[in-house]
Amino acid sequence: MARVRVVTDSAAELRPEVAEALGITVVPMVIRFGDEELRDGIDISAGEFYRRLEHSNLMPLGQPPSFRSFQEVYGRLSETTDQIISIHSSSRLNRSYHVANAAAEAFLGRCQIAVMDSASISVGQGILVQAAADVANKGQSLDTIVRLIRGMIPHVYLVFFVEALEYLEREGRIGKAQALLGSMLNIKPILIVEDGDIIPLEKVRTRPRAIDKLFEFVAEFAQIEQVAILQVNSDDEAKDLVDRLKLVFPNRDFPIFPYGPVLASHIGPNTMGIIVYEGMR
Repeated sequence: MARVRVVTDSAAELRPEVAEALGITVVPMVIRFGDEELRDGIDISAGEFYRRLEHSNLMPLGQPPSFRSFQEVYGRLSETTDQIISIHSSSRLNRSYHVANAAAEAFLGRCQIAVMDSASISVGQGILVQAAADVANKGQSLDTIVRLIRGMIPHVYLVFFVEALEYLEREGRIGKAQALLGSMLNIKPILIVEDGDIIPLEKVRTRPRAIDKLFEFVAEFAQIEQVAILQVNSDDEAKDLVDRLKLVFPNRDFPIFPYGPVLASHIGPNTMGIIVYEGMR
């Protein structure tokens, strides 16, 4: 039996060399600036995206890959396998999961395609995708991989704070008056991705206090299997946070990843977050 093939969208922010080494097919999300649509990682890089943000008044919008893109990927992969797992960014944040599901229906009877909602995004989604690819490459069945990912999902956490409140306003998570008042008072909301949605935890008034909250959140875990700090620029703030966390988890690495255009279209630039996978006991 041919091995299970793994598909995801570019919101998982997998490095190209990692995706290639693990045999993961990444379908690019679409980044929209006004009427212009650009494929994430193909028509626009993360660096180009942030440079454009600096010189444009247009707010970017992350959109799912097209129905046709998914059909082309599933069609190509079904020539060499009859089992595919397709893991996508939270259905509460974008429609990638729904479009993939619709595209998979055309392959009923020809190829078994399990489309999964990661209930996460960015490196959190990427952790699940890489875990699926690891066991797929060891010859595990589709049912086994699906059970593994379902078990992992509740143990992946993403916490972050936001500087640019207009992104939360556009997403309908705060009102216009809240955004205006929050900007005037320099308020920084602390948010968590919970059950696939962005939920407010609390509010602080300074960036150092926001970073303290990230530290406190991670320090409460009894164990951590994987972790990553998300920040566009790996500056002294992120490095100082790593040093503090190493005092609590001395044997754990804390890599710093620049988050990409898809997550940035939800939370804006110049913020910081942490992804934690605590592992399954």
